Amino acid sequence: MGKVSNTIVNKALRDTIFSTLFDLPIGSSIGSVKIDGYTFRRINDRQWGTIITDQNGVHRYNRIGVIVAEEREDMTAEELMQSEIDAYNAKQDAKAEKAKKKEEKIAQDKARREAKANEISDN
Repeated sequence: MGKVSNTIVNKALRDTIFSTLFDLPIGSSIGSVKIDGYTFRRINDRQWGTIITDQNGVHRYNRIGVIVAEEREDMTAEELMQSEIDAYNAKQDAKAEKAKKKEEKIAQDKARREAKANEISDN
């Protein structure tokens, strides 16, 4: 038997995910699903969407999409997933460190300004 094309394989994987998320039969052609008062509509074979009102009272379009990662020869699917998790966590740690340094600098600048103001008022 020949190898199944990526297009067919990826569509089947996306159908499996959406069917699981929306509790539908796999490969279902249902165009919309109501969950907890939200109507999710099928946008295309890669995305479903819904409209949600944000905290400002504005209706916002939200999409759920499934991206099927390409097969890699240099790592397994599990390794690829873990590498993306690790990269995300590293970026978040770097952002937190940068924010911490910014807070420290703000505190140092404030202390320096206050010391200078006290020095001027003492003269």
